[in-house]
Amino acid sequence: MKNIFRYVLIPLCFLFGNSCEDALNVDPTLSISETKVLTSEANVKKLLLGTYEIAGNRNSLGGYLQIFGDLLGSDKEVSWNGTFTEPREALTKTMNANNFLIDQIWKNTFRIISQSNLIIDNLALIKDAGEKSRVEGEARFLRAFAHFELVRFFGSEIKGIPIRLSSVKDYAGDLKIKRNTTVEVYAAIQDDITKATALLPNDNTFYTGKYAALALGARVKLYTGNFAGALRDANDIISNSDRTLATHLDDVFNRDENGPEDIFSIQVTSQSGENQLIQMYASEENGGRGGDISLNDEFFEIFDDPNDERSHFYYENAKGDFLSSKYTNQFGNVPVLRLGEMLLIRAECNQRLNSKIGSAPLDDVNAIRERSGASPLSSITLNDILAERKRELAFEGMAIYDIKRTKKSVKGLPFNSPKLVIPIPQSELDSNSLMEQNEGY
Repeated sequence: MKNIFRYVLIPLCFLFGNSCEDALNVDPTLSISETKVLTSEANVKKLLLGTYEIAGNRNSLGGYLQIFGDLLGSDKEVSWNGTFTEPREALTKTMNANNFLIDQIWKNTFRIISQSNLIIDNLALIKDAGEKSRVEGEARFLRAFAHFELVRFFGSEIKGIPIRLSSVKDYAGDLKIKRNTTVEVYAAIQDDITKATALLPNDNTFYTGKYAALALGARVKLYTGNFAGALRDANDIISNSDRTLATHLDDVFNRDENGPEDIFSIQVTSQSGENQLIQMYASEENGGRGGDISLNDEFFEIFDDPNDERSHFYYENAKGDFLSSKYTNQFGNVPVLRLGEMLLIRAECNQRLNSKIGSAPLDDVNAIRERSGASPLSSITLNDILAERKRELAFEGMAIYDIKRTKKSVKGLPFNSPKLVIPIPQSELDSNSLMEQNEGY
């Protein structure tokens, strides 16, 4: 069943229903005629498949969003051993506007938004009401995810990123666009998530379903401090979806197909999809560059039980560096939203709100610990839950996410330091006179 990206390998001339010979006879214009590009329900659905591919490539959820999130949020827990300077800038908090990978992250993640807009603006081509709802829900989910990743990396507490909620019809026109406020961006994100949740079916195989939208909603609400909303969404998933905690960590990562606790994963095969996390975290024997990111003693110090499987979930490369075992299958799926995170969200929100909706915070945390062989806690505090998140979600892109939302510091920098906000790429500043650079760059 893992053929989610197969259609994107088809040349565009076939994708949009024209012969390749005819496709060579193009009009000399920068405008893209919607009558030529989106002419059928089939083409809208193929465009949706292509949007998943864009979201899953290395410059977005296929790796670099997670990698930059963890390097930017790391103090001394990891080392960067690679030759690329761009990730090192994130780890050392010395990023600049000419960072090539930052430029690619920005462009590719906005491509997700652009493609999603095209889909939403052409839903009238889909005649069946149920199919139209599903396609719209998936497109809104992908657009919300892209806006969220962009604003939490490139946005400050005040200044967000540009919001574009309709497709571009004339590329020869004025495409300049200014930054929206952060409040406006999150309002647009939440609107998309709310609508996607209502539109999507509970079960949508390995594509986005209702519970993926709820999981994204729980993550966004936790980040913005809406603990009651995050609790409601996480509890709904835990109580009503068919997801269960995997028995062992080996059942969570490096899978060729979705596992029992996967809510949304990037699908990867030997023919399609990308897993850049393998490239940066894995040894050469496991398909990586040898171990660009290695684990330091400070990482192992976050564990409070020597029997905790997570503290032993690593291996040694030929140079004697310790590498995470979360990424060892070159063609394994990339988990993006999973049940373990939802349990920790429910635990944290219940703790903050002094409630026990669904379960007591202690029970949710102990479920996570017991899965990894760590001894159960007898009592719990908010700091215990945050520490458990650091253990459970390490190397899944959450480091800077948790530092900023809990107002912590990293490498002596406070959570709101300009150095923890990624600069707007120079290419965007050069082409968009309305764009403002972030403070400090």
